[in-house]
Amino acid sequence: MGQEFTINSAAIEAKINSLLPSQGGYGAGVDFSASTMIIPIIDLTETASGSGLRQDLQTAFSVNNTNVLVKNATNTVIINTTGYFKVYFNICTATNTTDKLVSLNIFDGTTSKDIFKAGHVSGGNTTSLTLNNEFVIYLTAGESLRCSANSECTVNISTRQIATLADVLVNP
Repeated sequence: MGQEFTINSAAIEAKINSLLPSQGGYGAGVDFSASTMIIPIIDLTETASGSGLRQDLQTAFSVNNTNVLVKNATNTVIINTTGYFKVYFNICTATNTTDKLVSLNIFDGTTSKDIFKAGHVSGGNTTSLTLNNEFVIYLTAGESLRCSANSECTVNISTRQIATLADVLVNP
């Protein structure tokens, strides 16, 4: 059996009154007490229970993905909304003698920042190139993800929002 004792502390009382305003000014003569007995508190809410799913499954692609095909285009806007996005892309190039250039960049309305750039200068070489990659980006207000690809490159881009700017996860 635990022991009960009274706490007389103005500092603790002031802290409780500031953290729990509904308790502030409850009335004079109300004492705070403590016990040496351990009382378990079990939170049965969904938030406390967690999930049996692996964290990476939250970033899975679904039928709701945004898919864009870019070829022979400069600065095609892929995403122009705020949040965190998973981006997967596949680059395929033709087998001829022209240069092959692809870039993905984040544009803030003034400045463009390349986050991925691939180039294959043929120099008479007739080889093709296939490349897959994925990453997560963060876009704030006024920013967009763009892609450029010359006529010898085809870029297939799939994107999915995984979280908002308020750090709220977006499930597939």
